[in-house]
Parts: sequence; structure tokens; C-alpha cells
Amino acid sequence: MQVGTAEWVVNDKNTAASMASGQLPVFATPALVALMEQAACNAIAETLEEGISTVGAQISVEHLSATPVGMRVWAEATLTAQEGRSYDFTIEAFDEAGLIGRATHKRVAVKSARFLEKAEAKKNA
Repeated sequence: MQVGTAEWVVNDKNTAASMASGQLPVFATPALVALMEQAACNAIAETLEEGISTVGAQISVEHLSATPVGMRVWAEATLTAQEGRSYDFTIEAFDEAGLIGRATHKRVAVKSARFLEKAEAKKNA
């Protein structure tokens, strides 16, 4: 079983008020999603070949509890399936008081250089 973690502290830059996802000074849902994706990336980072990265393809998140500025938050991502270039995860996130979120997440392996070339080509389309 491959597991990855990521940990942050809630600060003024990752609150709902500063990320335009609400008006309150609590851990923002977009920040929770980023934390969860970082944990998933960390779960498989050492298994990827050079020149290969993963990109998020799908995430379904439940943000269950608010976390105030100053508290530590972390996510634990577990790889549940891999088929070809596709990786599936279950993720739970916590603060110092308990569970704050859970998600299912899919990432897809890509050739980094080719992926970036295709993205840049949109500028000339």
C-alpha cells in the first residue's frame, strides 16, 4: 500500500477570505484540495520514471469542518488502484482536532515535456 502525506499550517494566504472562496478567515476549500493533491503526488513520486509527472484528472471532496488560522493541517493519501497511466486515491485530511475532509482523487501520468508543449501551443491556437 502506497501512502503519501502533506502538512501545512493555516495562515493568512490559505484562508477562504484570501483565496476568494468565501469571506471567513478559515482554511479554504481550494487550499484543502491542493493539500490533498500534494499528498497524492507524494504517495507515488518515488515510483515515477524520470520525465514523467502526474496531473489531477478528477477529485471529489467533502470539506467537513472549519480550521482557524494557526492550526496545523495534514492529508494522508492512499493509492487504491493503478491501471495503465491512471492512479486512484482515497484521501483524508485532519487538523489538530480531528477529521476535516475526505476525497477520492484520480491522477494521470504524463510525459512532462510533451504535456507542457501541448499546453504552450494553446497560446498560438
